Amino acid sequence: MGDINIDELNKKINNPKKDFASLKGFEIIAENLVYKIYDLFGRNALLSMLYQIGKGTGETISKRIKEKYGKDVFEIDEALQILLKELKNYYSVQIKDIEVSKDKIRLIIENRCFLRDPIKDRERLKLGKAFCRINKGYFETAFTDLTKIKKVDINYLENDEEKDVCIEELVFYF
Repeated sequence: MGDINIDELNKKINNPKKDFASLKGFEIIAENLVYKIYDLFGRNALLSMLYQIGKGTGETISKRIKEKYGKDVFEIDEALQILLKELKNYYSVQIKDIEVSKDKIRLIIENRCFLRDPIKDRERLKLGKAFCRINKGYFETAFTDLTKIKKVDINYLENDEEKDVCIEELVFYF
């Protein structure tokens, strides 16, 4: 490279920090991460890994909430309010329907999460599929840790493109 003028070279490169497309970079990495794990280890390992990532962060948030509020057990509605308040920068959830029976409470929710934009622009990542296992692990773990409920499920039902949300069920089993 001999006699190179660094200032001239930097001017030709012309990529200042302010021009980063961080979200697009994350989208590319996320898509390739998911499919590389799938190719190397298979579907079950992929789903388990993604769930465990969510589970770990669910444990972290529930521990932080317990410390912040000075108690270990919350009622379902209280846990829902507190958790979603704590996560307001990452999730927008609206309850559409509530079904109560003797063995469970089932909420139908509209959920717009922080993963939605990166997923919807990547050809191989689909809403409600593998990458969403992070949210599944997160919510199931956080709600189980924060309540007396033995089992909590969150399941993708459909995509509402008009509202730009996922329709999901959140089920608390007694």
